[in-house]
Amino acid sequence: MLRHFAFLLTALALWVWPAAAHDIPADITVHGFVKPEGSTLRVLFRVPLRAITDIEYPRREGDFVDLTRIEPALRDAAALALINNVAFYEGDALLADPQILSARMSLESDKSFATFASALAHVTGPPLTADTTLLWEQGILDVLLQYPIKSEQSLFSIDAAFDRLALQVVTALHYLPPGGAERVFELDETAGLVRLDPRWHQAAARFVALGFIHILEGPDHLLFLLCLVIPFRRARTIIPIVTAFTVAHSITLIAAAFNYAPGALWFPPLIETLIAVSIIYMALENIVGAHIRWRWVITFVFGLVHGFGFSFGLQHTLQFAGAHLLTSLVSFNLGIELGQLLVLAAVVPVIELLFRHVVAERVGTIILSAIVAHTAWHWMGERFEVLQQFPWPTVTAADMANVLQWLMVPVALAAAVWVVTLVRQKNGARPSSVDQADTQPGE
Repeated sequence: MLRHFAFLLTALALWVWPAAAHDIPADITVHGFVKPEGSTLRVLFRVPLRAITDIEYPRREGDFVDLTRIEPALRDAAALALINNVAFYEGDALLADPQILSARMSLESDKSFATFASALAHVTGPPLTADTTLLWEQGILDVLLQYPIKSEQSLFSIDAAFDRLALQVVTALHYLPPGGAERVFELDETAGLVRLDPRWHQAAARFVALGFIHILEGPDHLLFLLCLVIPFRRARTIIPIVTAFTVAHSITLIAAAFNYAPGALWFPPLIETLIAVSIIYMALENIVGAHIRWRWVITFVFGLVHGFGFSFGLQHTLQFAGAHLLTSLVSFNLGIELGQLLVLAAVVPVIELLFRHVVAERVGTIILSAIVAHTAWHWMGERFEVLQQFPWPTVTAADMANVLQWLMVPVALAAAVWVVTLVRQKNGARPSSVDQADTQPGE
């Protein structure tokens, strides 16, 4: 009896497993166009039919699709896979269900979704001829939807949840606002509600949150911040150092967003390696004895490197900025600063308690810095191995000119500091007592 029961379970598992593996594609791309016109929002979608397995498609001899009877099944597929999984908003109001104006089955080789005009002409044009031999898994579903709206000048949003169609789904969406430039979005399952033409405050709120999350999810940036504050924990010593880091990473972050950074493949692993180097340097400086007078200068230099690192996490999200690129960049920086303040507010009291009740300050500084340096050393080795996979770039005259432009920033800042120093000396200013109080023993 048990043998028969085990046999039935095994047979059931073998029957279900291949079906599940066949039913769910590994990855697909959903292509879409969104265009408000008058009192309607026209939406074009293209999705591979192999991702829509819950519909029975009519067949003819040879298991080929019967194209003379396919349209009802295509409309059912559009309702099931597209309409049920996407929501459009006009302002904050959810739009009513759309009307399916057209549903077409296309060949995988069809290139009509390159532009809105060609896609619209294709979907509203003649369907495939009845003698076309095509298996349903090889077909593409093209759909034209029409939503009623109040005005084409409204602000629209989309919430696409196509993750049920495959293990990994990317939605390539083109938004064509009236009288404006086309905007292209590449959305994954984590995008959530996306405002296609955000107001400045909506873009700002989104990028503040993105910056806040980014700094908290970046262990290398957090370790660098930890190294900065281990020896200097009072507010009047921390503020100049953190301000130098903020100004520096803001410069390179904004520059990278405006395409003033190298676009070569070797550049990201180089920056990631240099970030690990910056952590090691700061940790070693803590061990041998850090001086407040020069700490902000070194912090500024490494902050320029970290700004490029922040830009790598920002590249994909700039599509959500709309027409407010600079506002979004400033907001992203603000989010980073808020995250840094949260970390400092949590870490500094813990370090104070540690040095007061557990271990002497000098010994504790060495131990903590050594642990950080050990971690960063492994990161540096791993990232340098990735960097070595790329050939060294050939330096051209244009590259040298670009480097000189970048050097003008620190040179100008150094000149400003030099002028301020001369003014202080002329006015008889004496070194601040903070320098003496916060200098490590043995300097």
